[in-house]
Amino acid sequence: MATYAIGDVQGCYDALQRLVQQVRFDPDSDRLWFVGDLVNRGPDSLNVLRYIKNLRDRAVVVLGNHDLFLLAAADGIATMRPEDTLQRILTAPDHDELITWLRQQPLFYREDPFVLVHAGLLPQWSIDEAEQLASEVHAGLRGHSYRDILRALYPSKHLQWSPDLTGPTRLATIMKVLTRLRACSPDSLMESSFSGPPERIPTGYFPWFTINAEARRDTTIVCGHWAALGLHIAPNILAIDSGCVWGRELTAIRLEDRAVFQVSCHNAE
Repeated sequence: MATYAIGDVQGCYDALQRLVQQVRFDPDSDRLWFVGDLVNRGPDSLNVLRYIKNLRDRAVVVLGNHDLFLLAAADGIATMRPEDTLQRILTAPDHDELITWLRQQPLFYREDPFVLVHAGLLPQWSIDEAEQLASEVHAGLRGHSYRDILRALYPSKHLQWSPDLTGPTRLATIMKVLTRLRACSPDSLMESSFSGPPERIPTGYFPWFTINAEARRDTTIVCGHWAALGLHIAPNILAIDSGCVWGRELTAIRLEDRAVFQVSCHNAE
């Protein structure tokens, strides 16, 4: 039995199928962990969702920022942009079933010594605290008031974490951290506009995983989101967004031995 963590697919269904074939995925014994951003920007988000949903318990999914955008767009809370490629999902005959399934997925998954999250964790959060905060969001998104949470997330640039936050703003801010964090200050102030490579991070900010890393020494965090960082493997971090939707590679890592598998995505755009 093997577990393969797969980076941001973003609607690149053909690349996903080639990667699954390359690792010789056996649905009877293996599992696939997806770091989020299953959809958007790529050419076939609809079939990506259908495939992963049909894997049932052989797939572990955490939500990414593009997945949340799909949920918001489906309810008219967020407006689609020219670069978005979600229309086929919104008009599909199984649209309601897919959106409902997506809304049931968590933003954080823990299976010691691994944690799966889309973007990252604030330095001040312990693993236990992050798990608890994420569970608050998970319950909220599954509940009747999920639209209020999504409305609080759009727009999100002004949101900064404080333990004193309450209601939809609190849950939206947790969502922002887990699905959008790249760089922050040592006191956990998020940089909300940066998306470039680490060497261009604005002064006073650092890659989130370099701050207070010693506190996470017993945990390996598997994440994506940061395409400009690329594949980044360190003792306690497996960052596996290798820019598939930007014409680079889709990456899988076998967690048992950290073996890396990649397929080219030059036809993604």
